[in-house]
Amino acid sequence: MSQNTSTDKLHTAATIDKLAHTNLLRPDPKLDFIIANSKKNNLPDITVSPLQGAYLGIQARLIGAKSVLEIGTLGGYSTLHFVRAGANVTSIDISERHQQVARANLAEAGAADAAVEFVLGAALDVLPRLAREGRVFDLVFVDADWDEQYAYFDWAVKLARPGGCVYVDNVIRALLADGEDAVQGRKESLLTQVGRDQRVSATLVPTVSSHKLVSVDMFDGFLLAVKL
Repeated sequence: MSQNTSTDKLHTAATIDKLAHTNLLRPDPKLDFIIANSKKNNLPDITVSPLQGAYLGIQARLIGAKSVLEIGTLGGYSTLHFVRAGANVTSIDISERHQQVARANLAEAGAADAAVEFVLGAALDVLPRLAREGRVFDLVFVDADWDEQYAYFDWAVKLARPGGCVYVDNVIRALLADGEDAVQGRKESLLTQVGRDQRVSATLVPTVSSHKLVSVDMFDGFLLAVKL
């Protein structure tokens, strides 16, 4: 059988994810604990994947991030990746329960209390306050309400240093969920709005991966922007 006629089974995202996970990611009981304890405490099963978490940590290291703003704490899985990259993290979440679990998870993982500042509240209430305080971040990670992606992005750019980066997760899934007019560019979306934003240079990175919540390959992608 030629390479071009290999069965689809050999090319599933789950197969590639397993190969990458097995060969590129080392066993990590502390990250495993965060996943397990978050599940035990009934947090939504929507945390970033291990490979995506590793990517976020690498991105932070590549730009030498010392301060990270995270919009969406959940169980603290991505938070730990940023802390391990050498950054202090300010993490916003609207759920007190999420942050309680995240605190316990990060304490178990050995993350110093001083490395993470938990901020409870709606992000669109918290972000203006951070701006008034003169806070500046090297990297902003947005993983929250899809309907507010550009509002979060706008504040992220205001709070990022020149040369800092903004990462918005689940951009393609949000676009697809918004309907055909959004996909075809006949309706405003994060992509059309960022495309007009002269403060940044941005790209979209499509991804295909397996996902624990669905039985088919997951088509998604993230937006990565640098503040000019």
